Amino acid sequence: PTEPPSPQEHGLDFQRLLDASTYKELFRQDMIRWGEEKRQSDPGFFCRAAVEGALQPVWVVSDTRRLSDVEWFRDAYGDVVQTVRVVASEETRKRRNWVFVTGVDDAESECGLDQGVAFDWVITNDGDEVALGEQLEMLVQSLHRSL
Repeated sequence: PTEPPSPQEHGLDFQRLLDASTYKELFRQDMIRWGEEKRQSDPGFFCRAAVEGALQPVWVVSDTRRLSDVEWFRDAYGDVVQTVRVVASEETRKRRNWVFVTGVDDAESECGLDQGVAFDWVITNDGDEVALGEQLEMLVQSLHRSL
């Protein structure tokens, strides 16, 4: 069998893979399979790629999706790691046009952190900009104090 495409290894248009285009959908299942194969053989593959060359005192690594990602960062960087989960009610998510899709929204890539992680911060984003701003300000102040 041929190896599934990855943008760098297979000359794909990375920008077009970032949008919701038909182009992306042509390669989506292959990209997922390729990613899962990489994670199975090396759980830290994508985590190491995310931090390669980073020198800033504070990093924001968005969109971790698996317990193995959180564990990798905690093992590599210890107590300085702060985990943040952003939540919204199902009602809010539906207002934002989210529709549950079996096989997608119940997959590890979407709900792998629903259990097993004690998050340092849980931010609620239900559309109240003032409440969201207050929560984010508390997080930012805490980060500044730890520098």
